[in-house]
Amino acid sequence: MQVMYERCAGIDVHQRFLVVCLSSVEAGELRKEIRSFRDETSDLLALREWLVQVKGTHVGMESTGVYWMQVYRRQDRLL
Repeated sequence: MQVMYERCAGIDVHQRFLVVCLSSVEAGELRKEIRSFRDETSDLLALREWLVQVKGTHVGMESTGVYWMQVYRRQDRLL
């Protein structure tokens, strides 16, 4: 598998929380870390800080249902 991005995250948006999987390549090995965040400003700020800390470069978000809309609307201020 060709590595496209060394550190990227995928966000699965639920009604009241988000599950975030960070994929990274370290020493040639694929690593995954999964964290959950509430759909509240304080947790979204914590998500942003985590992604900055781990130097995440790209984020993808699933768009099933309507719950992603609130996160998307706030992402320009938070992420």
